[in-house]
Amino acid sequence: MNLFMAETSATSGGLDSLLEPVGPLKHAQEYAARAFGAKRTFFATNGTSTCNKIVVQSLVREGDIVLVDRNCHKSHHYGLVLTGANAAYLDSYPLNEYSMYGAVPIRHIKQMLLDFKRAGKLDQVKLLLLTNCTFDGVVYDVERVMMECLAIKPDLIFLWDEAWFAFASCHPIYRQRTAMANAAKLAERFKSDAYAAQYEQWQQTIDWDNDEQLLDTRLMPDPAKARVRVYSTHSTHKTLTALRQGSMIHIWDQDFKEKSEEAFIEAYMTHTSTSANYQILASLDVGRRQVEMEGYQLVQRQLELAMSLREQVMHHPLLKRHFHFLRVGNIIPEAYRESGVNSYFDEGKGWANLEKAWSMDEFVMDPTRATLMIGMVGMDGDTFKNTELMNKYGIQINKTSRNTVLFIINIGTTRSAIAYLIEVLIKIARDVDRRVADMSSAERRIHQKRVNSLTQEQPPLPDFSAFHAAFQGQRLDPAIQTRDGNIRQAFFLSYEDTSCEYIDIADAAAAIAAGRELVSALFVIPYPPGFPILVPGQVISAEILQFMAALDVKEIHGFRPELGFRVFTQDTLNRVQQAKETYESLQQYQHIHHLRAG
Repeated sequence: MNLFMAETSATSGGLDSLLEPVGPLKHAQEYAARAFGAKRTFFATNGTSTCNKIVVQSLVREGDIVLVDRNCHKSHHYGLVLTGANAAYLDSYPLNEYSMYGAVPIRHIKQMLLDFKRAGKLDQVKLLLLTNCTFDGVVYDVERVMMECLAIKPDLIFLWDEAWFAFASCHPIYRQRTAMANAAKLAERFKSDAYAAQYEQWQQTIDWDNDEQLLDTRLMPDPAKARVRVYSTHSTHKTLTALRQGSMIHIWDQDFKEKSEEAFIEAYMTHTSTSANYQILASLDVGRRQVEMEGYQLVQRQLELAMSLREQVMHHPLLKRHFHFLRVGNIIPEAYRESGVNSYFDEGKGWANLEKAWSMDEFVMDPTRATLMIGMVGMDGDTFKNTELMNKYGIQINKTSRNTVLFIINIGTTRSAIAYLIEVLIKIARDVDRRVADMSSAERRIHQKRVNSLTQEQPPLPDFSAFHAAFQGQRLDPAIQTRDGNIRQAFFLSYEDTSCEYIDIADAAAAIAAGRELVSALFVIPYPPGFPILVPGQVISAEILQFMAALDVKEIHGFRPELGFRVFTQDTLNRVQQAKETYESLQQYQHIHHLRAG
């Protein structure tokens, strides 16, 4: 009852204003910045989706280029629609056997930056946007990513979506891979004489015109040029303590006052309600206090419970026949594990493998993300989640793939919850055994075919194809085309019914085989796996069609089974492309004229 009685507004007096705090809210945000290692922290009462849009809107504008993981949260894609910035989509490494993606290799990011440099467009690249950690628990080497990118683009800004990683600052092993900790670390390093001397010696070994050497070498930024500009967004309500939609924006930007503060405040005003919920704001401060006073203890227990769950399933004679939790060797390919570690916990060595891997590998796995392989029971992830876990036993999860379900062990998880989950998995395994025993030989063949489909016949995950020429980024050199594209233009063009048509999968395959370029007018997002396989303006490839045909999920946003894909008509594409080419020709003429005049 007190929760409802506390409902009030800043305009009634006596409370601080979220939009212009001068009292308790100001102090609470300062304390949060201290707790999470930021220079500035801002509270949000409508989730990290809004936090992401605020940051993107404040840092980029129309014509800028943002390097972004195609598999990031949809709020980032919509943020780019709002700003008009061009998206240059990065591809994460695929885990085809589990229908999930990992993260973006640093080599791919460097290659993209070098491509823009060769095309004369590096100055337009403003922001690198990555998810750390991913939903499935893949964590970047944040320090390395920022170091190597700043070596190529010294003023590049970083936005790390840490929606599922807010708890990481509480633990020394996790903290070393957070955005704020590494921003402070780099700023100190770039000020040191020792680093300056090291850089001077290193740069004499580098040929900046040799792309292969740059891709194969760990790059070092010039301390006289590099600017540390880092932002992160936290869903405090997801992995710490706060009411739903309680999130934070953390900033470590040495140019914030000079270049970004006014734009940030305007973006914050744009997306923040004037009727802020004070219960959510108070819960954020409670969560911050908990982090500072008992965060390490809570996260350490979280780690121990996660390992207990894994060990119990691995050693149980019934469970290990039907289920197994994916280990780091399953999630992180060997090429990205310099440590050679396949499992983080060893009964003899304890957590020594975890510390070793987290100190040196390009990618690591958060062990509190327990991905359970369920293909052997003959159910896909969505069916297992709804039919078994939720409807029968009241266990709620929100991430599945075709053959996996994800359990997240957090600071609120108890030993009794782990025991109940083990009990439920045992019941499910016994039910499966009983059903299979009662099957006829024909039914058993159907069941085995289903198991084989889920364990051995996963459709290959498609990479980002390309933007259609009508929506591709501007060419400064007619001979060089970069990967960026304007999803805003395509997004709003799709509002016009006369510009679009529908085509089903079979007809789409025939059209592509005949040479037609089909271009999506909408975001197409299957659940699971939950990432956009198409964005507005993207060419539909044969590989994407094959993936769609192999999916057996019911929920696909942006795709209507009775109609098919919403695509742009050929006349629309011709019209937009002609207008774009005319504009580019004019721009190139003006550029040449300017050079001659100079």
